[in-house]
Amino acid sequence: MPTTFNRRQVLAALAGTPVFAHAAAYPSRPVKLVVGSPPGGPSDFLARTYADNLGPLLGQSFLVDNKPGASGTLAAEGAAKAAPDGHTLLVSGPASVSVAPHLFPKLGYDPERDFIPINMLGAGAFVIVSHPSLPVKTMAELIAYAKANPGRITYGSGGNGSSGHLATELLSTVAGIKMLHVPYKGDGQAVNDLLAGQIQLMVTAPNVPAANVKAGKLRLLAVTTRERVASMPDTPTVHESGLRDFEYLGWIVTFAPAGTPKAVIEQLSAAWNKVRNTPTVRQRLEDLAMVAPDRLVSGEPLATFLRAESARLGKVIRDAGIKYE
Repeated sequence: MPTTFNRRQVLAALAGTPVFAHAAAYPSRPVKLVVGSPPGGPSDFLARTYADNLGPLLGQSFLVDNKPGASGTLAAEGAAKAAPDGHTLLVSGPASVSVAPHLFPKLGYDPERDFIPINMLGAGAFVIVSHPSLPVKTMAELIAYAKANPGRITYGSGGNGSSGHLATELLSTVAGIKMLHVPYKGDGQAVNDLLAGQIQLMVTAPNVPAANVKAGKLRLLAVTTRERVASMPDTPTVHESGLRDFEYLGWIVTFAPAGTPKAVIEQLSAAWNKVRNTPTVRQRLEDLAMVAPDRLVSGEPLATFLRAESARLGKVIRDAGIKYE
């Protein structure tokens, strides 16, 4: 199954200078933002943050519709089959567009054929945290210990094929180490077992373990972006810790069904970008370490990034033999 985004399709949709006047009749009714996760997660938070600002800007309500299940594929399939008029959009991380095609033999949609990426709402680092019982305090020590004890470090994730799972498998491949994966139904359950010492390591979003790191109950080893995170300036990156080929970026993108008119795509892209750069939204993104790189926000650079992500994550899934369970 194809897992890339068609260059010609994206360029046709985004060509020209985006101005709101191009699609004066849009939106003509409330816009639904379909999110494939329960309320409270990163995709839901960003969707609601933008929705609160898009409504006043475009003159119609933007409503978040949470449809969790099957790694976000239920939401994606529904959005893919919606009328291509800009009134139903998908807000998603990698799970339903870059990961699912490599995990599910049959999907009810094709990311390349059925979606046009509009805007990256947020992107940022994951953190690598350990239980204090694991005798390491740096990435170099972690790698050395893992090499001396292959398969003995247990790490948790929010489930097979989750971002935390894929990030840790990518880390293991680049570092040349072996660790034992313990999947959970969500990062919250995994953190609870990490706190109890039932597992020893986890890669997750920064906010998930933040309070326990601050309390000294968990140890923060590194962040997964190429540059240090402004809100955690003393935490080194994996890259600067010696693994110079490693980077893992968590991202959330909004998509429109294929066939959505060019003028609507232009209007949406301009609106998302304007909201992203308002001081209040910018501060919220910075607080979560989720400010998207300007170079990847929209257009062909975003589509190119998504093609590369699909290829890279697909290789991780195949090499690690990951199956959806």
